[in-house]
Amino acid sequence: MSYELSAEQRADILALDADERFDYFVTMVRETGELWSLADQDEWLVLRADDEEFLPLWPHPDLAADWAGEQETAKPKAIPLAVWLERWAPGMEADGLMVAVCPGDDPNGVVVTAADLRTALQD
Repeated sequence: MSYELSAEQRADILALDADERFDYFVTMVRETGELWSLADQDEWLVLRADDEEFLPLWPHPDLAADWAGEQETAKPKAIPLAVWLERWAPGMEADGLMVAVCPGDDPNGVVVTAADLRTALQD
């Protein structure tokens, strides 16, 4: 269940430092029961840097869309929290896929293992 965010609210969220965005992400995902990423058809967007792969996740579809911009063909797609906890987190951990939590323009964003994010969302 998504909530409304104005352009000003989105800018305020993205202006937070990486740790504050992480905290916001955890709070809102717990509240709404949804995580958002980007997908093109059935293929999820995976970022690659320094021989590591990351799945970017946001707490709201508009934040994902803003990050993607107009050049990206992938569109925001919801992942129910229960499904992410049961299937995605263990699968990502097994595959060694990291999570970029609520990335913005800040190059020092929070990157965690799927297991660590799972723990944060369950605590």
